[in-house]
Amino acid sequence: MSDQTSVTVQRVIEAPVDHVFDVLSNPERHQRLDGSGFVRSVDHADRIQQVGQVFTMNMEGPHMGGEYQTDNHVTGYAKDKLLAWQTAPAGTEPPGWEWVWELESQGPDSTLVRHTYDWSKVTDKDLLEKVKFPLVTETQLEDTLAQLAAEAATD
Repeated sequence: MSDQTSVTVQRVIEAPVDHVFDVLSNPERHQRLDGSGFVRSVDHADRIQQVGQVFTMNMEGPHMGGEYQTDNHVTGYAKDKLLAWQTAPAGTEPPGWEWVWELESQGPDSTLVRHTYDWSKVTDKDLLEKVKFPLVTETQLEDTLAQLAAEAATD
């Protein structure tokens, strides 16, 4: 489902909610989840445990002219329920787009995962024109959920 300023996908993953959360809260595993193909590796990251943390990723994409880094500022955290972060070019403040993961246990061995890519808080008109949101498609977000399902099943 998408609108003018966000895209949301969801899927039931056959893994306990704590396993899914464990995968998502470990930035070292994000490259294996990324359906967009932009994430290359972690530059600096601890396990996500609270709002205010920042983790840095090594990225690559033609929209940025090749290799670049992002600082990801954690904006939402509730163990086994919610993870969210706003992304910014390394060394800058987030310009307003956010990645949100919402988890709902569906019993002991399955989890409903809702993943939202939201750029509704981006106000810089030049940035909106340059980036051409959504940079990541609904299909790429669905691929991310498929990769999360595979990754959570290995735990």
